[in-house]
Amino acid sequence: MVAPKWGEHCVQTVKAYLKLTVYPPHGPIKLCLATHNPHLTMTLRFKPSVTVAAVIERDGRFLLVEEMTPEGLRLNNPAGHLEPGESPAQGCAREALEETAHDFEPTELVGIYLSRFQRSQTDGTVEDITYLRFTFCGRLGPLQPHRQLDEGIVRTVWMTPDEIRASAARHRSPLVVRCMEDYLRGQRYPLALVSTDPSVQALQG
Repeated sequence: MVAPKWGEHCVQTVKAYLKLTVYPPHGPIKLCLATHNPHLTMTLRFKPSVTVAAVIERDGRFLLVEEMTPEGLRLNNPAGHLEPGESPAQGCAREALEETAHDFEPTELVGIYLSRFQRSQTDGTVEDITYLRFTFCGRLGPLQPHRQLDEGIVRTVWMTPDEIRASAARHRSPLVVRCMEDYLRGQRYPLALVSTDPSVQALQG
């Protein structure tokens, strides 16, 4: 039996869902999308959003970014979404450069973290996203003074551990403190722990 083709409306609906998952307040676990063909339905699998982050320490201070968010100015590690064709370490180096204007070479994995973020929308629904974060530490390179910071990044700041702990209410995520504490207690893993198959490079645009 040949599967019927999806209508354009269904395809666009799926694309929109994959870009931004929004659940009603009671938060269903899965969503079934029905096409115009009553015999074809699709259940979307749970897929966390993969992100990468850098824990950057120098002389007892940590490099954070202050960024504009829907909740206002927030502090975060240099971090962002993994892009097609990248290994997690490569994505971390790219995000650190884009958000701090510093070259950054990941040398060790600090940890892999699963977290959930929820935000109420004006229409009564809830934005509900689960993040899978790969956090690295490494060597900070020189500042590229003429490089513009990524969109939304207001400035970079160097903060002590106590200053970071005291500013928890302004953090983009509880992982800012968690990753720092893991780093301070010496949690490290070799980069080889995260393997990226060569076929992934074929996804590069």
